[in-house]
Amino acid sequence: MLRRTEHAVYDLKYHLVWAPKYRKSLLVGAIEKRLREIFREIAFHHGLEIVELELMPDHVHLFVEAPPKWAPGRIVGTFKAVSAEVLFREFPELRRKLWGGHLWGAGYYAGSVGDKVTTEIIKRYIRHQRQLTIRW
Repeated sequence: MLRRTEHAVYDLKYHLVWAPKYRKSLLVGAIEKRLREIFREIAFHHGLEIVELELMPDHVHLFVEAPPKWAPGRIVGTFKAVSAEVLFREFPELRRKLWGGHLWGAGYYAGSVGDKVTTEIIKRYIRHQRQLTIRW
């Protein structure tokens, strides 16, 4: 579905994956439940839409729709920073399981997804741009 901002029309969704530091299996029980709530709050506050979310004990899968002003790395960084701050405050035992003061590992995976447009369609569109007339 196309979304609009004041200056853009977009359909941008990202599959994002990241893990706790040292790939520790920490995302279980009360921590898992609270993390789901935190992620929903972050998304609402920043105008992002969580399409799908799965928390495995040792990693996160987040499928999120975002306006074009949000780069995938900024999305991941926001979710990681806010959730780490809240979880460390509410679950102080996490600090004992993770040394160095970091909840999340530094890396992440990001893949972009469109509902109806494939890589091949975009390549073909660009190759034949001069013959096409597109109306916004």
